[in-house]
Amino acid sequence: MKVVIQRCKKASVEVDGKLISKIDEGMLLLVGIGKGDTLEDVKRLAEKILYLRIFSDEKGLMNKNINDVKGSILAISQFTLYADTKKGNRPSFLEAMPYKEAEVMFDEFVKYLQQYVPTYKGVFGANMQVSLINDGPVTIIL
Repeated sequence: MKVVIQRCKKASVEVDGKLISKIDEGMLLLVGIGKGDTLEDVKRLAEKILYLRIFSDEKGLMNKNINDVKGSILAISQFTLYADTKKGNRPSFLEAMPYKEAEVMFDEFVKYLQQYVPTYKGVFGANMQVSLINDGPVTIIL
């Protein structure tokens, strides 16, 4: 499983010009599910994200987590995180989990996060337009 975390002031996702989800302060997560990923991997990464201290405290130090700042999460499925470009110029996505299995895993990831923090998502498998105001910028790759 691969997750790109972007601390944001605002983020949103649209499909076919229709607003699907939006958040204010929080995290935009780009989430890739790979072959062999398990529900244990989903839970482990979700917990890591929930406790990741990437928000500034009163002294400007990154000492607060998403719950401390009462932030939200916008999770976007992104199989392209598994792009393999070693051969040629056209990426291969053979290491990404197959669509139906990946959708189940992604939904479980979102459900786990929703137990602890307001979490929204895009439309799995859709062509999405994602917007964000990255805060910092702070971008972390797990």
